Amino acid sequence: MKRWCSTLLFSIMVISSMSAARNKLDIYRKRRNLAQSGEPVGKVGKRSKSPIFVIQKHDASHLHYDVRLEIDGVLISWAVPKGPSVSTRVKRLAMPTDDHPLEYADFEGVISQGYGAGTVMVWDTGTYKNLKPHAMQQCLEDGRIEIFFDGEKLRGAFALVRMQKPRKGWLLIKMRDAYANIWQVPKKDRDRSALTGRTMRQIAREEG
Repeated sequence: MKRWCSTLLFSIMVISSMSAARNKLDIYRKRRNLAQSGEPVGKVGKRSKSPIFVIQKHDASHLHYDVRLEIDGVLISWAVPKGPSVSTRVKRLAMPTDDHPLEYADFEGVISQGYGAGTVMVWDTGTYKNLKPHAMQQCLEDGRIEIFFDGEKLRGAFALVRMQKPRKGWLLIKMRDAYANIWQVPKKDRDRSALTGRTMRQIAREEG
């Protein structure tokens, strides 16, 4: 009886999680014409053995970097206008954006028109580790995330901290560790795709 109840409870939790993730992707899907943009529709419920992250350089109406973390079956996202820094003295503004499907981590190309029109590069990608004792969803709700990036360009501990003002704004901060103030790649490779090695100009020319 106890085993049956446990199984039922687990099934309810899984279904609820999938439904919540599906609702999270509603805004992403409604804002875009996915058939034209080439962006993935995305499947809900897919999970990685190790949570992934991706940072995409996006030359839309304003050039910025989208930092995305896999949390509960979707990519929770922040737009970082100036991009991440490896300096512990620098704090980057990070504004929350739409949740994206996990498949978006591999998206690189040109959104020709509509919402987010512009060139997209996979600037960095890899896995991350939660450094807090709480689940990532709880950290997100608490407004303080501490993670270890294991990427092609970024490695080390970073914090995302929610501010009181401006409303809903966060800060992306490099934490002090052995990787602070050190880039993992030569300067000539920092502005190339972590997936294809292309520059933004090459992606625009080849995919546009």
